[in-house]
Amino acid sequence: MGRVDKGLQPFRGATLAAHVHARLAPQVTTVAINANRNLPQYQAIAGDGPVLADFLDGFAGPLAGLQVGLEYCPTELLLTVPCDSPFFPADLAERLQAALAAEGADLAMAVTMERDDADPAAAPYRQPHPVFSLIKASVLPQLQAYLATDARRMEGFFKTLRVAEVLFDDATAFSNINTLEELQRHERSAAAGPASAPSAVGAGGQRVDHDAAALPVDEAQRLICARIGAVDASETLPLLSALDRVLAADIISPINVPAYDNSAMDGYALRGADLPAEGASVTLNTIGIAYAGRPFTQAPRPGECVRVMTGAAMPPGCDSVLPQELAAAIDGDQVTIAHDAIRAGANLRRAGEDLKAGGVAIAAGKLLRPADLGLVASLGIGEVSVKRKLKVAFFSTGDELRSLGETLEPGCVYDSNRYTLFGMLTRLGCEAIDLGVVRDDPTALKAALSAAAGQADAIITSGGVSEGAADYTRDIMAMLGDVAFWKLAMRPGRPLAFGQVRTERDSAWLFGLPGNPVAVMVSFYLFARPALLRMMGAAQATLPTVQARAAEAMRKRPGRTEYQRGIVSTGADGVAQVRLTGAQGSGILSSMTEANCIVVLHHAQGNVSAGQMVEVLLFDGLT
Repeated sequence: MGRVDKGLQPFRGATLAAHVHARLAPQVTTVAINANRNLPQYQAIAGDGPVLADFLDGFAGPLAGLQVGLEYCPTELLLTVPCDSPFFPADLAERLQAALAAEGADLAMAVTMERDDADPAAAPYRQPHPVFSLIKASVLPQLQAYLATDARRMEGFFKTLRVAEVLFDDATAFSNINTLEELQRHERSAAAGPASAPSAVGAGGQRVDHDAAALPVDEAQRLICARIGAVDASETLPLLSALDRVLAADIISPINVPAYDNSAMDGYALRGADLPAEGASVTLNTIGIAYAGRPFTQAPRPGECVRVMTGAAMPPGCDSVLPQELAAAIDGDQVTIAHDAIRAGANLRRAGEDLKAGGVAIAAGKLLRPADLGLVASLGIGEVSVKRKLKVAFFSTGDELRSLGETLEPGCVYDSNRYTLFGMLTRLGCEAIDLGVVRDDPTALKAALSAAAGQADAIITSGGVSEGAADYTRDIMAMLGDVAFWKLAMRPGRPLAFGQVRTERDSAWLFGLPGNPVAVMVSFYLFARPALLRMMGAAQATLPTVQARAAEAMRKRPGRTEYQRGIVSTGADGVAQVRLTGAQGSGILSSMTEANCIVVLHHAQGNVSAGQMVEVLLFDGLT
């Protein structure tokens, strides 16, 4: 595309790279972007994922990107797709992985059947797409050796591997956009209307949940996090008051840890030069004992050693420790050491081995946990600078809601969402400000939001964001500030309002969550929680997931992300397995109390068969 950065070109409301990222994210564990310029812009697209530059000088082509991807890859497999092909199949990773396993290959590659436009009568030919590949991370040494010969052609390298080819029916899915004219043509086709909309029927005749106005979950998360920044204010607290707070500045170690060379074992400290030669043994004379906190300061001479306890400072001149159980014989002060009992330098903790004086012990942005408090205390530091506690106001909306202690009239229910939100906010370390229940009335809602903006950094509401006649939250948001309202392609929790409420003096971010109890929890964890962590300055905001085997079949419609409540356990073979709690209605709060996880069924995924691996979000430490 001339001199422009292709991946950053506007395309259908985002950028080319953002569309590829959004399409790829549901298929893989982590998405890394390979780029050699405009890295901040790509980092905004990548979110918490890495942006990696080539190791090779110059623009060395796809193999340079493959090299850096394999160097970084934290998993056994690496999936590659180009930034200018936003239409690739939603089941690309799944089909390539199946072929890789079935054929025992090193690499699986997409292939399509295509015709020669210049000769329509000619037979179709097989067209490989090597940039759409799934490759084993273990082939990195082979790639490095190939690149060391100054070779740069992908097909040349692929000839050194076992390759599985996977035939895809739709050749246009692998087309790339090479020119600005092509980009504009695709924009026009998108604006043409229903003719360009995806089919409502997926593979195998399974119906697809398609709503052009419904935003995919990962895109909604990205858009929220692109707007949210960290609160600047910080405070200094005693160490014992800093648990679960976000560190505002690096902790710099004022000392070496350990502060001196010390023994890792109970045994005998000696000079490595006194260890016996091959086939021989040696007997050393013990001249004293070194205790933790009571060092032995006399340097042993050749043929001598010092009895030493774990953690004791090493006596002068000693560089090795013989564990007492490895002594060939002990007779009074005489210790016999056999050949190969230990090597020189064994069982010794070097000064600064854990932390060097002047080095970063804990980086800013870390959410301080018990182990972090212990580490800071080991440095002799009694106070830390942390981000100030985030203030979050919350309330429920609805004329039918009653607070605890009030009379429950016919047609009314007790408000449970405020108590759920209070628990989630408190566990996150926020200062939770309960504003009670607000009526389904525009004036009351406007007053509540304005008051909340004056007290808090963020506002969370439950209810009032769907399209019902009495759902006012998004309209009042637009009146007081700005709103991005989505029908999200997810279940439970389809409606969500996000934006900023502004008054003459104050402003606060607003998350308008659905009203159903389960949808409130799921929406909070997926959208509000990561955004609040970013506001708190936390370096890590994403929720970790694990893989588990489905103990039963699970129904799922492609075209939306579903979050089903589950119970994960360990199967007889030691593999994690998960079953559903039963009915999955978004109003069944008991399903959340019974569950210990959420089963994540991604946007393009269909029905799950028993035995299939699924992604699981554990509740441990979360709910």
